[in-house]
Amino acid sequence: MLVALAFPKTNAVVLAPLGAVGLFWAWFGLSPKRAFLVGWAAGTVFFAINFAWFGETAGALIAPFGFFMTLGPGIGAALFEFALPAAAIALVRERAHPALVPAAAAAVFAFGEWFRSEGIGVLGTPFGSLGYTQVDSPFAPLASFLGTYGITFVLCLLAAYAAFAIRSGFSRRALRPAGIAYALIVGAVALAWLTWPARTLAPATLKVAAIQGNIAQSLKFKPESFYTALERYTSLTVEAAHGHPALIVWPETVVTAEINRVPWLQKRLGDLAKNVNAEIIVGGFDRNGADFYNALYFYRAEGLLDEVYRKRQLVPFAEHTPFESLLGWVPWTKNASHISMGTSSGVVEAGGVRVGPIICWESAFSGLTYGDVRDGADALIIATDDAWFGVSAGPYQHAQIAQMRALETGRWIVRAASTGISGIIAPNGRYVRVSQLNEAVVVAGTIGPPVRTAYDSYGPGGIAFGLALVYGGIFGWGRRRVRR
Repeated sequence: MLVALAFPKTNAVVLAPLGAVGLFWAWFGLSPKRAFLVGWAAGTVFFAINFAWFGETAGALIAPFGFFMTLGPGIGAALFEFALPAAAIALVRERAHPALVPAAAAAVFAFGEWFRSEGIGVLGTPFGSLGYTQVDSPFAPLASFLGTYGITFVLCLLAAYAAFAIRSGFSRRALRPAGIAYALIVGAVALAWLTWPARTLAPATLKVAAIQGNIAQSLKFKPESFYTALERYTSLTVEAAHGHPALIVWPETVVTAEINRVPWLQKRLGDLAKNVNAEIIVGGFDRNGADFYNALYFYRAEGLLDEVYRKRQLVPFAEHTPFESLLGWVPWTKNASHISMGTSSGVVEAGGVRVGPIICWESAFSGLTYGDVRDGADALIIATDDAWFGVSAGPYQHAQIAQMRALETGRWIVRAASTGISGIIAPNGRYVRVSQLNEAVVVAGTIGPPVRTAYDSYGPGGIAFGLALVYGGIFGWGRRRVRR
């Protein structure tokens, strides 16, 4: 519960490592089997709190099974990030040198966080990562070198060595390695700050705007709201044009129609882009035969449709049912949308800059943004519909995740959310322009060139491999030590 309080809306960020001390203290004193069970119980409590907003609106659609939108992902995430790592910690404790056990514990927990978030692909639930809590803390510069999961490792290193010292009664054999670990962490944070590429930014000169129309989710899919939304977003776009932006971003599925099947709508959007002399990115749906996509349409300033990006990472059991042939019998899966999965990154030049388009849930997958950067994106666009989550912690957590993507990749981000939070994020992870929830507003500002980060070279997969190597090395050396 203490760790959960480190996240929005409470934002007690110091509780991330402090709360984790209790977890490691417990696991260090248990057998692998008991550690597994205690870990699963603790993880289920943590994720039940952290994921409570999952069913804020959508839960009513699958009543009486709405509670499972929180509990189901929570139980699964707890297995991979808490239960299995806890058992692995108990195993290494029986074999490795005591002074190295905390390092192995921190590494396997952070690896578990990566695995349950992104390592299991379409079933990943990439919210509630400890590293996200530190986007505005002194640990933030580490993200450009180690990413989210690397920051989680550092937080767990602090917690695990504190738990080790407590377990050992603050003996010298515990305090000495803990002191060394803490000194190394302080040195790493200081070095990261001094060498942080985003400490200084080139002038931001490209004008952009994000449109937040504030159409409530309870109204959005009603037929009469289609025209309300179209008129409101058109009016706000014309208002944004007074600042002469090169790029204007609308949120996810703000147009609740298959745009490519409605010629008059395509013409209207093209004419709007031409009239305001800006490239407009519009969220809507796309139909290609039997395939139905959540998409972004790119209309150039000349009025021509340039690109259609189709969402690649779908929300399991909401936008699609993973392994439907096996899980189709589950009652609430019948209410899931049957959206098809896109396959291309869609990096495209828009408004004079190469942008990587990201839709909603995708922004929580660091591998996707890393892939866009590898494909040449110099800025990122996030279009999202956080109206599903009302005024719960969801929109705040999602907006915080976008900050981490900027820190990791060194890219400017333009984020358009249907009811908020919309904004422009600099490569240092700070919102330079930001909206409030539940207001119709134009968020206008400028973006600049990217900042190259070390993280660009290896991404989350490289970090996960390094974490596995740390645990495997300590465990393997411990086995040889036991045999001798």
